[in-house]
Parts: sequence; C-alpha cells; structure tokens
Amino acid sequence: GNYTLLAPTNFAFDLFLTANGFASLDEVPSDLLRTILLNHVISGSVSSTDLINANSGYTTTNATNLDGDNLSLYYDTSDGVQFNGFSSVVLADLVGSNGIVHIVNEVIGLPTVATFATSNPEFSTLVSALTREDHSTDYVSVLSSNTEIATVTVFAPTNTAFESFFSEQELDSINVIPLPILEATLDTHLVYNANVRSEDLTDSMSIATVGTPLTVSLSVGPQLIDSQGRVANIIAVDVQAYNGVIHVIDKVVLPDLP
Repeated sequence: GNYTLLAPTNFAFDLFLTANGFASLDEVPSDLLRTILLNHVISGSVSSTDLINANSGYTTTNATNLDGDNLSLYYDTSDGVQFNGFSSVVLADLVGSNGIVHIVNEVIGLPTVATFATSNPEFSTLVSALTREDHSTDYVSVLSSNTEIATVTVFAPTNTAFESFFSEQELDSINVIPLPILEATLDTHLVYNANVRSEDLTDSMSIATVGTPLTVSLSVGPQLIDSQGRVANIIAVDVQAYNGVIHVIDKVVLPDLP
C-alpha cells in the first residue's frame, strides 16, 4: 500500500533523545520506539498540496494508544506545514514507489490531550481557562499525563463557543469568573477514568463528568444537554491522544449553579 512518512532528521532525533534522557536509540524501550515511529506514518499518499488545500485539521497515524485506538495528528498550514504545533516540514514531497516522504525538523512524540488543546488555535480560550494561575486543580498535569491507559475525555468548546458564553453571561473574559464557578464549569467538560469515543455514545446516555452530569442526544446529530437544558452540538469527534480523547463542541455547557 501507499504511505506518507514524516521523516525526522538526525538532528531531530538527537534533540528527542536529549529531551527524554536517552543516550542513544538503543536506550529507548522498543515498544515506545515502535509507537513513536508509527506516529510518523499516515496511510495513503498525502502531498503538501493536499495539506495546504485543507488548511488545517486532523488526520490519523498508524500509532495506537494502549487501548488500541489510532492516534490523531493535527496539521496547520498557516505558516508552512506544521504537525501537532511544533514539528515543521523542511523538505516536502519526496515521492517513492509506495508513497511520499516529508522531512520534518522535530520528532513527533506521543500526543496528549494537552498537545491537541495547545496546538489548535481554536482552543486558545479553553487553554486560558485551564491554565489560570489560581486553580486549585492542576488541569495541565491531568491533561498532560502520558503514563497510563487513556483515561481522559474532554468536551472542548471552541473560541466561538466561549465568545457566545461571555455574551450570554455578560462577562468580559475568563479572568472575571469566580474560581469556584470556573472550576465547576471546566469539570463539567471533563470525564476522568474513561476514553469515551463517539461509538460509545448512545441516545439519552448520562455522562458522569467530574462536575455535573451531561445527557447525550442523538436525535439531531450528536449533542450534549446540560442540567440547565442548554444544548451543545458535538461538531468534531474522536481527536485521539495517547492519554485520552477530545470531542469539539460549539457551546460551553454549565454545571448546577446557585
């Protein structure tokens, strides 16, 4: 079959080994190395023109997490071609008999939920909410953990969803939301100890978030209904990280509030 290989340079591998405390490739556990290598392989031939025409989005690599779910890969062509927010193409479209190679300047490590949240500019307001300095919960550590089987599900509102939320609640920014309300709201977008993919969703299903439960509706596409009857459409599903999965929603869902 045909494949697309994102090929890191020797220098990219040197940087990867140094950053992860390995003296050489021989020190990298074979299972980990295999998964990382497969995270640079996409089924089918994808040219730089294909990526530029698509502008930005997600594709799937041949790597899997410990649950066997294929990992997603985010690409953005607004300034060259970049993968997962940091690995850039330095030489494109080397065509072989069974596919195509793009040389990249960084090894693309196993993505976490945090990787996809920070690499996609559509989630910049969500990232600001998760990283506010006064949090009592270390959301960054939870979403960045890469040591266990995938156990985090995030329903991620876009920037536009937050803009509508600010207008609806007459707020200026994330910074003016009282901490207990902000954390209760963020918790209602998070599920711990479960990698809930779209195929797991059923109509009228109750999802036990860290905050207030949400109800699934499949009657008019996949939707989430919060405890106040507000409806969020799930507009993109199954952005699969090594430690969990993201579903993109078009409205901020709310917890039970006084």
